[in-house]
Amino acid sequence: MTTTVFDKTEKGREEIATRSHHLAPRLRTLLLLVDGKRDTDELMAKVGGLGLDQKALVDLLEAGFIEVGGMAAVEPVAGVAVAVAPTPSVPAPESPERRSAGAAEPVTAPLPEVQSATEQGILREGETQFQALYNFFTETIRSAIGLRGYGMQLKIERASSIADFKALRQPYLDAVLKAKGPELEHSLRNRLDQLLKLGD
Repeated sequence: MTTTVFDKTEKGREEIATRSHHLAPRLRTLLLLVDGKRDTDELMAKVGGLGLDQKALVDLLEAGFIEVGGMAAVEPVAGVAVAVAPTPSVPAPESPERRSAGAAEPVTAPLPEVQSATEQGILREGETQFQALYNFFTETIRSAIGLRGYGMQLKIERASSIADFKALRQPYLDAVLKAKGPELEHSLRNRLDQLLKLGD
């Protein structure tokens, strides 16, 4: 039996960043916890004390603040049928052999093999640099800093560019150092710097 995992939509991220949709405070708290990783049971356990139930998730879903995460099989939440769209595939780039014979110059020597960021293990398949940084910060703030990282998580939700993430680098590393010590801070700094350098 699979439980449903939800993630924020663009509208949901906009609400977290700007409060432009004037979502009720309790629903906004639930929206903040929706991260594409926690299933409905985990979310309900966290917000049960606020008097929220699965109807609150249905309300967020129907209002367009959240969507079903990337799972192949999901069960409906509180009677709402949810369809999961297949992930579009990206066509592979053409190799020199498959290009048309009328190319301007023939290939005389093989080019050096350059690994993509995905092949190097820096990005997940189909993930952009922005998504990778967002996911990195979201996952590690929760696991390394905990509730003390709430304010930083809000800044991550407001980030709209790689430059915004670069500006958060040092405050984030300072918070990790204070919470978990130099060993974890060093490890996370190396990973973060790899992600930040992808666009350079």
